Order: sequence, then C-alpha cells, then structure tokens
Amino acid sequence: MDSSRSTQRAFVQFLRAEGEYASLIYLRMKEVYGEQFQTRCTIFRWRQHYEAVRANIKDLPRPGQAHVVTNSATISAVDELIRQNRLITTHEIAVQLLISKGTVRHIIHKKLGYGKVCSQRVHLSENQKTARNGVCLTQQFLH
Repeated sequence: MDSSRSTQRAFVQFLRAEGEYASLIYLRMKEVYGEQFQTRCTIFRWRQHYEAVRANIKDLPRPGQAHVVTNSATISAVDELIRQNRLITTHEIAVQLLISKGTVRHIIHKKLGYGKVCSQRVHLSENQKTARNGVCLTQQFLH
C-alpha cells in the first residue's frame, strides 16, 4: 500500500470532507497504514488546516531553501566576489547575490573551505591548520 505523505494527506482530506473527527481519522489511519503513518499531532494539524484553508495535498514550496540556492553558479559567484575583494562581508555578498547570510556562510566555510585570518579570507591547507592550532595551544598554555 502506498504510504506516502501525499496519499495520507488525501486520506485525511477525504475523511474531513465526510465530517470525521480528527481522533477517528487518526484511528482509521492507524488501522490502514500500520506503523507507516504520520504522528497524531500531524494528523490533527492537517485536518485543522484542511478545514480552514488548504485544498492542495502536495508539499508547498518553502522560501529560502538552501539546496536551491547552493548550486555551482552561486558557489563560483561567491568565490569570485571574495577573490575580487578579500575584505568583503557576508552581508555584502548576500545583498549582491540576493541570498541569505546563512547560505553565504555555508558556502564560504563548507563548500569553499575558507576561513578568516587577519580580516582576510584565505584557504588553509590541513598542515597550516594543524600548525595554527599548535601555536594557539602553546600560547594558551603560556598564559
């Protein structure tokens, strides 16, 4: 049996149209889908939402999804902006590319592997990172 979210939403919408209460919808879904169904609060929320507004059972798009913005073109654009001006801020990059600051930070640190040293972004090798950590630990131990 198909136990996808859209199928379960259609089931909830159908039973709501028949006038079933949310608790009875939950019990019937438990019978039909066994362990492969949504939680009780999700069923109640869906039923309430279909009662108020929604007629579409598909997932609605959410604004600002990082996987949509984080593509190779955006990554290369961020890299180019950093190479042109190493003192550029994440806010300035976000404004120029029309993406969130969190996405910019994710691209800079996770995708490009850049860190910030003396107010300039640089790409450190693993040996350089290890050496810097060693110096920091030595300085911390001395003080």
